[in-house]
Amino acid sequence: MSRKSKYGTKAIQSAQLEVWDNPYPERDYEVDISFPEFTCLCPRSGYPDFATIRVRYVPDRWIVELKSLKLYLNSFRDRAISHEAATNEIFQALKRKLRPRSLEVVGDFNPRGNVKTVVRVSTEQAGRP
Repeated sequence: MSRKSKYGTKAIQSAQLEVWDNPYPERDYEVDISFPEFTCLCPRSGYPDFATIRVRYVPDRWIVELKSLKLYLNSFRDRAISHEAATNEIFQALKRKLRPRSLEVVGDFNPRGNVKTVVRVSTEQAGRP
């Protein structure tokens, strides 16, 4: 097999979140995105962790371009990162790029070792000390 990088690998390595103009900035509406194939690596064991990442937001001026979001989320697959850190990092990146009226990111991680984790970060929680 060739050692050349596949086009998907290259796309993931250069992934950056992109935004588009909101076609209805005067209206409050909710965008609900589910990404059921999220993976990252356990920072302690190196074993893969699997999750569904759910993003819900009310846009202001911008909406997220979905392919860029997919590639950005896929960029976590070889990273050793905790469930909490991954979910908070995704939240912060979306908040910074979109500046939405409201935002919630949920990391719903599959059980491993009989332990299930759900991490929920929202704009309502973000202001807490």
